[in-house]
Amino acid sequence: MYGRLKGYVETIRRKTDLVPRAAIVLGSGLGAYGEQIEAEAEIPYSELEGFPVSTVAGHKGRFLFGTAQGVPVVLMQGRVHYYEGYDMQEVVLPARLMGMLGAQILVLTNAAGGINTSFHPGDLMLLTDHISSFVPSPLRGANIDELGPRFPDMSHVYSPALADKLRTAADAAGVDLKEGVYAQLSGPNYETPAEIRMLRALGADAVGMSTVCEAMAARHMGMEVCGISCITNMAAGILDQPLDHREVQETADRVKEKFEGLVTQFLREI
Repeated sequence: MYGRLKGYVETIRRKTDLVPRAAIVLGSGLGAYGEQIEAEAEIPYSELEGFPVSTVAGHKGRFLFGTAQGVPVVLMQGRVHYYEGYDMQEVVLPARLMGMLGAQILVLTNAAGGINTSFHPGDLMLLTDHISSFVPSPLRGANIDELGPRFPDMSHVYSPALADKLRTAADAAGVDLKEGVYAQLSGPNYETPAEIRMLRALGADAVGMSTVCEAMAARHMGMEVCGISCITNMAAGILDQPLDHREVQETADRVKEKFEGLVTQFLREI
């Protein structure tokens, strides 16, 4: 795996020498933020031999390198998911690659189902912690010593300093930023009402099918991590209606400007 990562770094360096300070993973329906940066290079995942490719609607499947608010960044427009059939090592490979390219900060975004009944579709939630117990650890197997220690601490997966900057950014952008704990389940099916009741009892405020594994891999490498969930729907059993991926995309489209304003202000803060 480490050899593959080094090979991808060499391939990308032949196309761009930009060293990003921040890496941003754009989740379902949020990929349009790529239009907000001064792009220097675009690298489709398909140009990297053997690289995992997203199969989900709304995920373009490419890296964008450029500058946003004076900050050198790499954007991941579309992620791969465990439910697509990839091994967890493949799912976190892009996050690790962005760290090896120089990114010190990883901003993770996603579309999530709201468990906290005070939330509403269209809310943005700052991740304060996560529950990873329902998916395999991306650190399972032989440790990659070049990236980090065998038993990394996860007391503060999401950087308190970056969380403060996101709160400041939200105030400046006029965004009512919620806060909460995010749980990752494997998908691709949505959860049952009984599973949502279980997650609420465990302390989860939102649920989705990504993010946690990437955050763990990034912390293993020593990157600072922050996360933003777009609450695109209420989770199963909270409202008397079926869940539909079209609702996820429609809600993400509706809050696009709010999300973009928050991320733009956050980049100014860092």
